[in-house]
Amino acid sequence: MLVLRIVVQRKMEPSGLLVVGYLGQLFRTSDNLLVALAATGVVAVLFAPLRERLQRSVNRLMYGDRDDPYTVVSRLGRRLEATLAPEAVLPTIVETVREALKLPYAAISLGSDGDYGVVASAGEPVDTPQHLVLSYQNAPVGELLLGTRQGESAFSAADRRLLEDLARQAGLAAHTVRLTADLRQARERLVATREEERRRLRRDLHDGLGPMLGSLTLRLDVAQDLLEHDAEAARKLLMGLKEQAQVAVADIRRLVYALRPPALDDLGLVGAVNEIAVQYPAHQLHVFVEAPDCLPDLPTAVEVAAYRTVQEAVTNVARHAKARRCRVRLTLHTGVLNVEIEDDGCGLPADPKSGVGMAGMRERADELGGR
Repeated sequence: MLVLRIVVQRKMEPSGLLVVGYLGQLFRTSDNLLVALAATGVVAVLFAPLRERLQRSVNRLMYGDRDDPYTVVSRLGRRLEATLAPEAVLPTIVETVREALKLPYAAISLGSDGDYGVVASAGEPVDTPQHLVLSYQNAPVGELLLGTRQGESAFSAADRRLLEDLARQAGLAAHTVRLTADLRQARERLVATREEERRRLRRDLHDGLGPMLGSLTLRLDVAQDLLEHDAEAARKLLMGLKEQAQVAVADIRRLVYALRPPALDDLGLVGAVNEIAVQYPAHQLHVFVEAPDCLPDLPTAVEVAAYRTVQEAVTNVARHAKARRCRVRLTLHTGVLNVEIEDDGCGLPADPKSGVGMAGMRERADELGGR
């Protein structure tokens, strides 16, 4: 029996020793060694699974499902699949993390360059939350803020392993949510720009061409009356009407040009850019273009954005850069159009301020999903 006691002490916890020792003493009263050995072995075999189940129940009550990461990840996946609205994705993640680990607080903050703001949270905020970086393709997109359980100052190794698995999913979801928000903002800017363009056209037509054409009609009536008794006055009036009509035609061309430069239809993108280059005297600013002899057909919006970007950039060079040479390079690689403008001028100031032109170029690229 002495040997048996030594073996049991190496294999069991104190609670197991207590039960085995008690039953060993009970069966030893019959002085039957075989019965004692058999009883002790049965107790040892049956008590271990019972203890494991009891320990798992206690761990789940105290620490959530950290010992079963597959369950947590599967639950998160199911909830995200059932979440249709993009704005509900991040709240679903933080609620799942908080419930799975029995945490008092969980939140996600998003931003860029370390400037983050909380966009989803669950539970009561804590004074010093633990920070876990959320990344997508090794680029940080936000943070997972977590409050530790009562009586704990940091997460255990088991908690960390589970949180790292969850952070990978949360990073992808956060990146997707941010892209969705950026796309929504780009669409809103696009709609606002389109409405502003419509208002501008309406204003130009109503305040400019409308009165001008109305005046032409009235003066033509006057010229018709003058033809009967004062042909010379009628001739002079018609000459003035001709000039006024020419101004109206010029305004119409200006409006049409604002919608889409005719040079794009007549010359193509490369030819239209070359036309921009020759507008500047070579002795003041020499603009030369590097581009393929023939670009494939591009979407209309891409051609207009590239043309306007070159036009605005070269105008900035001529006005501000004090440059002698400016190079415009167009390249097309794997379906992506690259527009590069480079000059030998003085460069940007130490504290550059983005003006309307730069903002316009950036918005044109954003609207097309470029940069």
